[in-house]
Amino acid sequence: MGHKRSNRSGHAGDRSSRSRSGNQAASGNAYAALSDIQGEEAEMNSHLTERFRSSRALAGNSSLPNENIPISSSSRNNDIREYFKSHTKPITGGVWLEQPEIPDPSEVLRGKHSVTDSPLLIDMDEHIRPLKVNGAYEDKQDYLSTVYELLREDTVRPLREAIDEVRVDPYKDEAEYQNQSIGIYDPVYIKSLVFSFRGIATRVAFSLGRVKKHIRWAQSKRLITGSLVALSPTDDAFQTQCVLAIVAARPVTGLDQNPPEIDLFFARPKDQEIDPTRKWIMVECRSGFFEASRHTLSALQHMMREPFPLSNYLVHVQREVEPPAYFQRNPYADLSSLVSMEECANYENVNVLENWPNTSSLSLDESQNRALKRILTTELAIVQGPPGTGKTFVSVKALQIARDNLRKDDAPIIVTAQTNHALDQLLRHTSQFEPNYIRLGGRSKDDEIKKRTLYEVRSAAPQPKQPGGLKAQATNQLRKVTAECQTLLAPIEADKGVLDHMLLLKFGLITQAQADSLDLDSQSLIGAPSSGTPGFLIENWLGKYLVPCDRPTLPEQFDWGYEEEDFEVEQLKELEAEAVAQDDDDFETLRGPVTALSDNYKGIGASLSSTEIEDILRKTDELHKIPALHRGAIYNHFKRQVKKVMTSEVRKFAKVYHDIVIQRKIGLWEEHARTLREARIIGCTTTGLAKYRALLCSLRPRMCIVEEAAETLEAPVTTACFPSLEHLVLVGDHQQLRPHTQIRAFEDEPYYLNLSLFERLVNNNVAFDTLTRQRRMIPEIRRLLRPIYQDTLKDHHSVECASNRPPVEGMGGTNSFFFCHEWQETRDANMSAVNTKEADMVVHFFDYLVLNGVDPTKITILTFYNGQRKQILRAINAHPNLRIYRGIQVVTVDSFQGEENDIVLLSLVRSNKNHSVGFLSSENRACVALSRAKRGFYLFGNAELLACESETWADVVETMFKNKKPKVTAGQERRVGYQLPLQCSKHGRKMWCEEPADFDLIKGGCDLRCDGALPCGHRCPYTCHPFEHDRINCTQRCTRRVEICGHPCVAICCDPCKCQMCDRRTDGIKSTLKLAPKGATSISERTLSLGSAFHSPRHTERVMTMATMPSRTPPSFQMAHWKAYATGGGVQQDDINAFHKMKKEEARCLEKMRASTSEAGSSSASGQLISVSPEEVTTEPTDADLLIDLGSETQLPRVQHQPKRSYASAAARSQKPHSMNLLD
Repeated sequence: MGHKRSNRSGHAGDRSSRSRSGNQAASGNAYAALSDIQGEEAEMNSHLTERFRSSRALAGNSSLPNENIPISSSSRNNDIREYFKSHTKPITGGVWLEQPEIPDPSEVLRGKHSVTDSPLLIDMDEHIRPLKVNGAYEDKQDYLSTVYELLREDTVRPLREAIDEVRVDPYKDEAEYQNQSIGIYDPVYIKSLVFSFRGIATRVAFSLGRVKKHIRWAQSKRLITGSLVALSPTDDAFQTQCVLAIVAARPVTGLDQNPPEIDLFFARPKDQEIDPTRKWIMVECRSGFFEASRHTLSALQHMMREPFPLSNYLVHVQREVEPPAYFQRNPYADLSSLVSMEECANYENVNVLENWPNTSSLSLDESQNRALKRILTTELAIVQGPPGTGKTFVSVKALQIARDNLRKDDAPIIVTAQTNHALDQLLRHTSQFEPNYIRLGGRSKDDEIKKRTLYEVRSAAPQPKQPGGLKAQATNQLRKVTAECQTLLAPIEADKGVLDHMLLLKFGLITQAQADSLDLDSQSLIGAPSSGTPGFLIENWLGKYLVPCDRPTLPEQFDWGYEEEDFEVEQLKELEAEAVAQDDDDFETLRGPVTALSDNYKGIGASLSSTEIEDILRKTDELHKIPALHRGAIYNHFKRQVKKVMTSEVRKFAKVYHDIVIQRKIGLWEEHARTLREARIIGCTTTGLAKYRALLCSLRPRMCIVEEAAETLEAPVTTACFPSLEHLVLVGDHQQLRPHTQIRAFEDEPYYLNLSLFERLVNNNVAFDTLTRQRRMIPEIRRLLRPIYQDTLKDHHSVECASNRPPVEGMGGTNSFFFCHEWQETRDANMSAVNTKEADMVVHFFDYLVLNGVDPTKITILTFYNGQRKQILRAINAHPNLRIYRGIQVVTVDSFQGEENDIVLLSLVRSNKNHSVGFLSSENRACVALSRAKRGFYLFGNAELLACESETWADVVETMFKNKKPKVTAGQERRVGYQLPLQCSKHGRKMWCEEPADFDLIKGGCDLRCDGALPCGHRCPYTCHPFEHDRINCTQRCTRRVEICGHPCVAICCDPCKCQMCDRRTDGIKSTLKLAPKGATSISERTLSLGSAFHSPRHTERVMTMATMPSRTPPSFQMAHWKAYATGGGVQQDDINAFHKMKKEEARCLEKMRASTSEAGSSSASGQLISVSPEEVTTEPTDADLLIDLGSETQLPRVQHQPKRSYASAAARSQKPHSMNLLD
């Protein structure tokens, strides 16, 4: 970042000299790849036709640009060309620098059941080096090689382990393998070649016969674009042979057909296959995604060839951070965007290193002001932003100031984030003060940001064509090579005829004499020379021993079930968007000429070996003398040999094609660079940062801001250290989600691959600032984060105001609650944890909130497991009131990082006898889950299990147990229990639900009879409800007369009026209820389906107990400091006093209730479900209603108590670190 008042002459001189040196370096050898192309001609087989010789000359010595072709200086970008050129130069520094971009087959075939070895392979099991949590690396090479080797193993090992398991028993069905991530497709056939600008793609058809399920491809992670797959001939099945490929495209139209088809890029030109009859097995590992790391690995290798700025911090862990170099030269900057218009003049020229403004003069709190100063005045700025503290706000402010201080000739500022969503959010804020930004790569869902993608910007203002531009020349070359390759493939092109004898001659399969004998034989048979039709002579020679080939068939798909989607759609789109996004190409399909491949004819007759056939051909010059019975086998031999020669030649064409594709990419990026230089800000994801690194390096950026830095692996952030970089900003929160690794063993000790650069530097005490004032959560919710952030996190006054954060409707002021249960979890087909009853409870509570007027879009259901997410969605779709909604937000915790909503329902799922809580024990994930709600937060789970097995959740449960508020009883302080407390919004009556079915008895209100008037005049037959009467269908007999005839109506009110005598119908007084429009989200826009249970209860039905007291405190939480009991501590005196006081009160109330048993129809206590007659429901609170049940075993009259819960004693749990001793 430069400055308006900076002296830029020195930099301009450096830039000029660098450009001159770049030109000199490129002179005479600007295209290293083309020299390889020119050398191809000498290697070609001498027996090819002259036509193919000319094509090789074209490919090798054509008009592809070289140093002798004049190219305008405006179109040439030496930085980009040098980047690609230097990547081909050898460099010393270890085996890791020699690793290919896409793994070699030997790298994935190496496993427990293979002896395959390669000198390039790193024995990761023995020599893998962990990332350094504390302390410095030895040098640049030590750092880059450590990061590279660990990341590469994390990327490659999933596929290697999948292949290793398949190798042992290659013919099992997919579900029979122990590794549930294996995807296996058998058989696979090559169908065609697609000649695209991205390379030669091979279109294959495959069978799902070993999957044995139909796939919803739009929601499946199978074979997503950018995935790494391995193919092996069926007869080898990965024993010794394997080729690797990248999924180039997976258009849904191709996948939904039978058989499905996808496009593949073979890893290397020498791996190209063309035989359409050969059967393959294709294997993938669905738990990994190669494309996410592919470009990062290449960038790390390239960084060994260039300067490494900021290495004193990243490598040597220097703790004190210096100002950026440009501020050291000139410390003055314009900060006027931080203040009002009246004060602008005082902040237009501030010495930011000495006279930074104080907080009172800026629209920032104190911690934000400190963080902003650090971002702008240190060359490595680290800012921690806990939930709701406004880290994006501070980033945007810093970005605005940086933009304000750019000179016209300064490079753009780079902003990057882990996800497209976070990047778009940052760019939306950026657009408010800087319209001249460009979004690079990926796909944006924001309509405004879509207009600022590189492709759209270039389309809106087309660039003039540059004479001699590399892109145009390479494009022409691709077309020429495509035409030549298609000519070569003509003999095996679909719907073609028999092999021509001249082709066999030119391929060296027959002699000139043998070719002539076919012509003479034809003349002797038909009395005329052969026709000009290719293959006529061979067809005539074979006669009846030539038949059409059978097309390869794939197994039929029987009545299989559908595979459940194993990935959230948005996450799937996120991955695919970055995988192959091209700013001038559609990433879902490959465009270009297609050559369909097929075996058209085959010979039949006697079976001969290759040796026998060769012996026959060697002994005779007259093919017509060969017995007719043997000719079919000889023709099949010719076909095999033709394919072998053609495969060799196609691979040479593929090498030429690949090199030209790279040249075209260079030319395309040269054009892109001219457009990007005009932007002030460029945004891309961290994946795009490495993918477009050559392009970004050519812009010579000085400043890069990384959002979500603590959620991103260290390697992608490291690639942001362009040689020109002077200022790196890392914004994130290492106490929220950590980066994700593909190999679980690489997380945490001893390898720490999931340790971000952000967290590593913080752990090493590199200077950073933390934002402290949160503006999201009400204090009642924020207090749950205290065990994580201690006293660091404070409340902004805005969250304490009820007008900003109103209480949750229908909850009577209970804005947070932990509903406890012991319902056992199960596992779905993908082995993801599921708790069906908990899902039902969450969905019924969601409906209750909606009935009370909460906008469904203001509620988010969170869960830690994708299996539970799908179960909740199924429950919503089955719910009569909720299934009409579109877009109810049910997401996993990991995908909700950085998001918020008014009300959050958290489904915790885990409840088992093994005392396992899985990754719920992760404090980082818990932090995210606990901090998404603004005004209402409700948890559902086995609180005792979580508290015993996780220190984090133990603190959460204890905090919710001690909900300190003034002037409330001890019971009302609690925010945890086995009954969920509700309150009727009309009558203020309290209720408690402990089963999903309990919600069906109240339907949003309480159990009092409504007795309101419906629009038709009938009385409302239902119990209390919060919605209007015009939304209820009246099912009573209509009392009106039919308008036409005047006879009484015999229909019910909600149906059209009907006359039984005249058989006439009119609309009558229909219900005002109508089906909701598609996409309705407001409760007033839809019809309620009340169900059979929604009516005035009969004498035998259960209804919810009403009371004006809190729920019965469950036995497992009858203490204020239960951890003291678990560790053998004494009972606190206030608990003892409260217990004895309640016992006495209970005895007094019990005696009074016994005296009135004969008069009262029923009694209620502590939210239990009781059998009552509706007419006898008590509406006034009794003494028993005021009783706080502390676990007494005393039985009240007619109360259906739940069975007493049995828990392990403190002694039995003394071995557990966080057990609970329960007070009865």
